[in-house]
Amino acid sequence: MAPAPPEDFQCAANGNCAAPPRKPPPAPAAGDGELRWLRRCVEAAGKGFAIGAGLKGGLALFSVLVRIRSRRSPRSRKAGAMTNEEAVVLALKETVRYGLFLGTFAGSYVSVDEYIAAVWGRKRTARWRSLLAGLIAGPSMLLTGPGTQHTSLAIYILMRAAVLASRCGIKSKRFGKICKPLTWSNGDIFLMCLASAQILSAYILKQDSLPSSYKSFLNKHGGKDLTILQGVKDIVNHTAISNLAGIEKYYKSVGVDIKLDPNMKVPCPIVHGNQSCTGHVFSFLLQAYGRAVPVYVPVYLVPALVVHRQHLMKSPSTILGKSLLGIARSSLFLSVYCASAW
Repeated sequence: MAPAPPEDFQCAANGNCAAPPRKPPPAPAAGDGELRWLRRCVEAAGKGFAIGAGLKGGLALFSVLVRIRSRRSPRSRKAGAMTNEEAVVLALKETVRYGLFLGTFAGSYVSVDEYIAAVWGRKRTARWRSLLAGLIAGPSMLLTGPGTQHTSLAIYILMRAAVLASRCGIKSKRFGKICKPLTWSNGDIFLMCLASAQILSAYILKQDSLPSSYKSFLNKHGGKDLTILQGVKDIVNHTAISNLAGIEKYYKSVGVDIKLDPNMKVPCPIVHGNQSCTGHVFSFLLQAYGRAVPVYVPVYLVPALVVHRQHLMKSPSTILGKSLLGIARSSLFLSVYCASAW
């Protein structure tokens, strides 16, 4: 055994030995921060483009397939209608545009956010940094087309902002009492009922007040011919039924022979012909469910394939199970929503 050095004996005698100094950790390289900033911007832009192109492309692909299936013969195509080739080209353009929009939006947002944090500090700019980054990144929506209006998307973003503001207001000491009704357990359901009643009322009584996308969607899933809607509108407005013969002709075309009373006060015969009110609700519900399922299949499966692809590889049964459950629930909601009008 080797003898201890004299420094150890002196340290033990004095009783005040200090631990040997540790080597300082290596300082991070000067370029690591810049690489992290650049990596985050590139990843955000790439993910944004993939999500935008994947979602829009998946929905466009599904609509093109439905279009091709429903219009197999050129004779069935209306004059002036878009051909299948034109629909495919338009779908590709919209896919690229939405990919560029979300990619540019995400990349510019992260770039501005990182730049402000690097210049003025993250803690000092935490309250307003995201707001300024969003304002600068917002005009990237022009990449979807300078003449394209996105009223529905703007309203959706505004509503999401209102939801976030309400959540902050609930936690705030200053606005907590004002936002207290937002904490009701069924407050969102009550708000949904009010909005649904207004939309269905406008769909039947005043379709001109609805956007064209709303009208086409409700006319398809509402399951009623325009002559029936006009007849119901005439009765509600206490005016003479303007197209009674057209309603009878429509029912005859679907195999129902009915004779309507021009002085009727309740529009039940116009709405469901020879069926009872209860029987019509159940039969309409089944038909509406069949129309609603193809709408929500791409809405749930495309994000599962694009956004949650890693989880889909690890646990496909869980992701697919949640997607199928979401399709079933959303389809049931839409079918019940449309059935409630009749």
